[in-house]
Amino acid sequence: MSTLKDYRMDIKPNWCPGCGDFSVLAAIQKSAVNLNIEPEDMALISGIGCSGRISGYVNVYSMHTMHGRALAVAQGVKLANPDLHVICAGGDGDGFGIGLNHFAHAGRRNVDITYIVMDNQIYGLTKGQMSPTSPQGMETKSSPGGNPEQPINPLQMALASGSSFIAQAFSGDLKQLVSLIEQGMKHKGFSFINVFSPCVTFNKILTYEFFKKNLVNLDEREGYEPSNRGMAFNIVEETSSMFTGVLYKNERKTLTESQPKGSGTDMLRQGQFELNENMKDKLISRFI
Repeated sequence: MSTLKDYRMDIKPNWCPGCGDFSVLAAIQKSAVNLNIEPEDMALISGIGCSGRISGYVNVYSMHTMHGRALAVAQGVKLANPDLHVICAGGDGDGFGIGLNHFAHAGRRNVDITYIVMDNQIYGLTKGQMSPTSPQGMETKSSPGGNPEQPINPLQMALASGSSFIAQAFSGDLKQLVSLIEQGMKHKGFSFINVFSPCVTFNKILTYEFFKKNLVNLDEREGYEPSNRGMAFNIVEETSSMFTGVLYKNERKTLTESQPKGSGTDMLRQGQFELNENMKDKLISRFI
């Protein structure tokens, strides 16, 4: 049985002290241990940005991919080897900017992966420009007169595109964050978890204090039914997306289950990745 030590790397994160991404890293590792998943049975795919570094800090199979393309790679990994627990991780700029099309299509396909977005409402790695989720009017390095654009609402987009598990968490509440990631990983289908992950260096408006004061816990709301899609749309409007908890959950066939046999998915079980020693040596030599 694996322990937290098995999931930790010698490489230390170089995020700013206090960054919300530390909590997401700890929550992924703790969730994997709680679910009794061995490191060799998990893959973590990430994009570019501060959040994209996370794939190098967890001792599992990992890929640090191109900006906005993490979901495309993660879907390919899962379809090739359905036995792997696949987590895709990125930020709001990576996932809701250049990668927005992949987000919508992953939801409608219902590929069985867990997508965690560390949403800090700003571009942190490039030093503080407005992102797709920056509030209108927010002053940033690229919008000194205030952001003129209306922000994207990723929860509405996830609902509209067909994601079968949608939740929102806060880096300041590790206990709930772990619970939501565990639920997402256990869910059979595309699980989207948006995490309010404050940037302590460049976002001085949407801070830990702001979220603690304004967030409501949907899991404690009486009468709320996560299986009701219409109710989910309404709650997003009612709360202005300022909530944590499971927003929506629906059971439907995954893409792998919907595909006819021999269609090109599940390539590992079909023997399409069998390599002889000569082929292995040639492949390894390309990367050494």
